[in-house]
Amino acid sequence: MGKPWQVQDAKARFSEFLEASITEGPQIVTKRGVEAAVLIPIEQWRRLENMTKPNLKDLLLAPEARSDALTPPRMKHRHRAATVFE
Repeated sequence: MGKPWQVQDAKARFSEFLEASITEGPQIVTKRGVEAAVLIPIEQWRRLENMTKPNLKDLLLAPEARSDALTPPRMKHRHRAATVFE
């Protein structure tokens, strides 16, 4: 990886920033001296993304249950206050 880019430099020289990412690899962006983001080439992003997605075969052959990843989260419902009869 090359030198870190300050956010204002990355914005002002975005074409150069993008080209450095393509030719040199991931480029780190700092904000107020703290690492804040990384720009990586699209091929590397797709490879990383594919590594994190389990396929159906892996899900079926996994020793542990993986149903949490397949079930959408439930909506939180508000409950009405109980009616009091006298």
